[in-house]
Formats: sequence, structure tokens, C-alpha cells
Amino acid sequence: MMTGEETTGATRGLVKWFDPAKGFGFIVSKEGGADILLHANVLRNFGQNSIADGATVEILTQKTDRGVQAVEVLSIEPPVGEDRPVLPDLEEMDVSEVEQIELQAARVKWFDKGKGFGFANVFGSDADVFIHVEVLRRSGLADLAPGEALAIRVIDGKRGHMAIEVNAWEAALN
Repeated sequence: MMTGEETTGATRGLVKWFDPAKGFGFIVSKEGGADILLHANVLRNFGQNSIADGATVEILTQKTDRGVQAVEVLSIEPPVGEDRPVLPDLEEMDVSEVEQIELQAARVKWFDKGKGFGFANVFGSDADVFIHVEVLRRSGLADLAPGEALAIRVIDGKRGHMAIEVNAWEAALN
């Protein structure tokens, strides 16, 4: 550890913004104070490549000569929003129904944040699974990279297979 660095306890806060292309973002602590730097490597160590703006995070921080930065992500909760799903396929679904659907290991085929959607393939299947950006955001993520491993819950939607929940790969192992 370098001189002037001090590890602190767990801190909860909201993601102010995170840009995977830049490789960092900032968290606003619920306790106030200066913004906390969140580096992409710290997020990757948690098993995610992105995080949604407004998500609640619990992190371990370190005070450095350059400010406070996250050194470990302990938990992530998706942003709080409307309870009503915005996608027609999800309007009739209850939260308890969603939780009953098995998590499946998948890999991102492609995702275009600008278009608001992309596709993944469940391991062992060539069928495309549609991923809408709103489902991604409600899952606490902001973007996906081609080849990224995920754990997803899939339903047969009105236009084919679609993800209704997207998680970091490690969730499929539990």
C-alpha cells in the first residue's frame, strides 16, 4: 500500500455515472462527501463490465492522495424505478414468476446501447435471445460486450426468446 492510502469500511452509494469505454465512473456516497471513483477493473472483479446509472452499490473504499476510490464491490442493486414493466411481454408477469425461471448461462452475441437492444445465446443452443436495454437497466447493468458471459432468465415472448433478467456470469454458478 502506498503512503497516504487508508482503507475504510463498507460504504453505500448511488452510481452517478459509469462509462465502460472510459473505464471508470463515479459513485455518490449516501453519507455525503466527495464522489468516489469506480474503476472498471474493480467492477470486473465483481463479475460485471458495466453498471447502470442510479444503481445502489455497496463498496469498500480507499482514501488516497488523489481522493476516495472503490477497491471492492460488495453488492449491486438495480436502480429504483416504476414497478410496471415497460415491455409488453413483461406486463402480465409477477416478480415471483420471474424468480421461478431458471438462470441459464449465456454469451453475448452483440449489443448496441444506441439501438437499445442486442442478442445472446444460451450455452448449448444456437437460438438468439433478445435483450432489451430496459431489461438490462432493471438488472443493474448499462451495457454488454460481445463474448461476455452472463446468467439470464429467458421467456418465450411474443416475437421469440427474450431475456427478462440479466446477471453477471457468477449468478449462474450459485
